[in-house]
Amino acid sequence: MGCLALNASFEPLTILPVERALRLVLERKAEVLEADDARIFRSERSRIACPLVIRLKRYVHVPRRFRRQVTNTFLFARDGYRCQYCLRHRGTLRGREFLTRDHVHPLSRGGENVWENVATACSPCNNRKGNHLPEECGMVLHTSPREPNYVELVWAVRRVTDVQAKYIAMFYGEEVLEALRRHDREAQTRDAEHSQDGERHLALLS
Repeated sequence: MGCLALNASFEPLTILPVERALRLVLERKAEVLEADDARIFRSERSRIACPLVIRLKRYVHVPRRFRRQVTNTFLFARDGYRCQYCLRHRGTLRGREFLTRDHVHPLSRGGENVWENVATACSPCNNRKGNHLPEECGMVLHTSPREPNYVELVWAVRRVTDVQAKYIAMFYGEEVLEALRRHDREAQTRDAEHSQDGERHLALLS
């Protein structure tokens, strides 16, 4: 479990490793807002409960381009780790198949590497599409690419505790918090499905 780091403005920034959060607190660069008293860290001179939420004492400016930079990690999370053409989940890909970044409007034809022009595609679908528009090769993009809310983007690949969630809701509102909880529910459902698939596969082999 990590520690939720807030800007001085209470804006959620990221989830930090607990060790990094402790260092910021000990260096007086951050204050602890929520802690787990059941987990205690000790040093020669201090005793501190495990921080769950910290707030930076000085405001850190985060340029917008770094907030929503397109990376495969966040792209795949935005799309639920599912090919947007055939809708296969990464857990069902076989052999040498893998998820890729597809530019809906190809770069070579004037497309841009922006959220509204990228989609998750399995390697077979990406190879099939090649340098074409989806409609040119009889493919259907099942969702319209969009730029995700920053907090959706960051927490799409991480889990947050109930204590941390209330600070997200405080800054972004209940609507965004519900989006995060929906991500968690969908991830748990996918994990359960994949676990069942694995058990069935093992049963067939035995």
